Amino acid sequence: MTVVENAEIADIDQLVELRLAYLNEDYGDLSENVRKKIRQDLPDYFKRNLNQNIFGYLIKEKDKIIACAFLLVVEKPVSPSFITGRTGTVLNVYTDPAHRHKGYARMIMSRLLSDAVEKDLSVIELKATEDGYHLYKSVGFTDERLKYHSMKWYNQSCKRVLE
Repeated sequence: MTVVENAEIADIDQLVELRLAYLNEDYGDLSENVRKKIRQDLPDYFKRNLNQNIFGYLIKEKDKIIACAFLLVVEKPVSPSFITGRTGTVLNVYTDPAHRHKGYARMIMSRLLSDAVEKDLSVIELKATEDGYHLYKSVGFTDERLKYHSMKWYNQSCKRVLE
């Protein structure tokens, strides 16, 4: 029987590799500098934050993680948009290519959303790829219509990692 498990410290090495596989699919081939930086910094991030403000959801087959997702929980000042002040962001929904189309991402998202209710999160956000869009719609996510422009600021000193 397939079950969704919570990520633990012992899973960190595999989580790093799955994150790299996800990013490689999302961004295209990652440079060696980027891969090195992620492998260097991500384990410490997980050690500090796993099951504190980032929660991992996984499906394993013979102790190998074959599907995963993360829920990043943030507390913000209360507003009508997030009345509890607690919000979530879904990151890195990924299934190993050999195990896709078996419902694993749906199982993970169902568990993640159930936990979000228990954690009293007002809202959960995610950015959907075309491949994932219908799954997210089917589990209750809706398209957001805002009067705001989505904008980002990039620290120029961090760009040297990408070179």
